[in-house]
Amino acid sequence: MPFLKKMKTDIKALTYEQLSNILSEYSLPAFRSKQIYKWLHESGCTSFDEMTNIAKDLRHMLFEKFYISSCGIEDKYISNIDGTVKYLFRLTDGEFIESVVMKYKYGYTICVSSQVGCKMGCTFCASTLAGFNRNLTAGEIESQIHSAQKDLGIRISHVVMMGIGEPLDNFENVMAFLDNVNNENGLNIGMRNITISTCGIVDKIYELMDKKLQLTLTISLHAPNNEIRSRTMPVNKKYPMETLLEACRRYGEITGRRVSFEYTLIKGINDSESDALELADKLKGSLCHINLIPVNDVRERGNVRSSKDTVLKFCNVLKRNGINATIRRTLGADINASCGQLRHLKKRGDVNENSC
Repeated sequence: MPFLKKMKTDIKALTYEQLSNILSEYSLPAFRSKQIYKWLHESGCTSFDEMTNIAKDLRHMLFEKFYISSCGIEDKYISNIDGTVKYLFRLTDGEFIESVVMKYKYGYTICVSSQVGCKMGCTFCASTLAGFNRNLTAGEIESQIHSAQKDLGIRISHVVMMGIGEPLDNFENVMAFLDNVNNENGLNIGMRNITISTCGIVDKIYELMDKKLQLTLTISLHAPNNEIRSRTMPVNKKYPMETLLEACRRYGEITGRRVSFEYTLIKGINDSESDALELADKLKGSLCHINLIPVNDVRERGNVRSSKDTVLKFCNVLKRNGINATIRRTLGADINASCGQLRHLKKRGDVNENSC
């Protein structure tokens, strides 16, 4: 980030409690914290000058000590197939992330990024190709919602953390984001309308479990056994399936929330009927649901998606063996906005490579 901002705190990344505690040190009345918080999280302001009911000298003090993180719209892509919108956002320090807004019968859902790049190295995903640069602050994660809402003139009611990055690898910032996005003085999005997807960082799953949040936990599983999963998902070497699935079972017991599993079907890799039977056996007795996702095209990866017939057979095998499974509808395929296609772009010159 620019030097000046390195010396300041992202005020939008603070929870209401943190903001109140800091402002109390300046002998400000309690109602000021609420006013400032609402400007940041309900209105989504990007400048202290927008806080019109805050005295000018206080706004100046805030400017001297804090900055407001934001996501500027660098490019915008709209699907001709289903109206899905993908944003290329430029962050304050010039880094890029992507986010996707999807329209459903119940309203609008945004898929947000949690990191600039990704460390996890999954072999079917574009997000990790350019490496990892840094975590997003809680304010930068939330700013994706504000920027999209303002641009589209809509209210976003659901959030999925399935964009660039591994949310549980950015645990503290993600927890602060959840606190803020759920706050009644902010966007006020209910926890049951929020989904966190993880490739399986087991120790953080247990930390999340202890918080007993009523969000949806989704596990990127993508394989029926350790051999296949370790080849396609390096995280499995640290947290093998047995350890991960035990954490998921425990999570369901403690929170009372069903765990969802994402399973990307890749031709000749993990899509046989024997793979489906092995997967069903692994998940037998678990409070869970499986989303089947035919792999989406990532030109550098060379994976081939399973045929419709293969996907349907795989789904039916799971159902016959008592596993709740559905085939996920693909959205934004013509703008590279589908699962696994979001990218970490290192510099402006890379944008043309991702144009749709």
